[in-house]
Amino acid sequence: MKPATKDRVTRAVVGVHRALYRLSGGRVAGRVAGMPVLLLTTQGRTTGRPRTVPLTWLPDGDAIVLVASYGGDDRHPGWYRNLCADPRVEVLQGRCRRKMTARTATPEERDRLWPTVVATHPGYARYQARTARHIPLVVLG
Repeated sequence: MKPATKDRVTRAVVGVHRALYRLSGGRVAGRVAGMPVLLLTTQGRTTGRPRTVPLTWLPDGDAIVLVASYGGDDRHPGWYRNLCADPRVEVLQGRCRRKMTARTATPEERDRLWPTVVATHPGYARYQARTARHIPLVVLG
């Protein structure tokens, strides 16, 4: 699929998912492929406007771990580029909203977390195999 087409399809799917999640407080669209979903709001790096996307996540103690896979695309997802520009984010889990700070996992953290990520959702290993880029893990705290 061409990048522009993938981006359009992704925006449409994200819009529906986000709306269902918000309307139901996460009861609908709160899980994907057996993994819990949250809504992550970042500040657009060029527009300055809030950008909200549904993402699967894994717990790591009190932290939340996100995978910036974009389905194995060679490009980083927009939400990842946004939080690299401004690490202040807002997370909505169900009806619980909280401010958090995002950072890319260190190489040591990624080495520790990646086996859990792929054990939880083997699709991430396939995504990593599709791309030459190193898929970042993001830690929210």
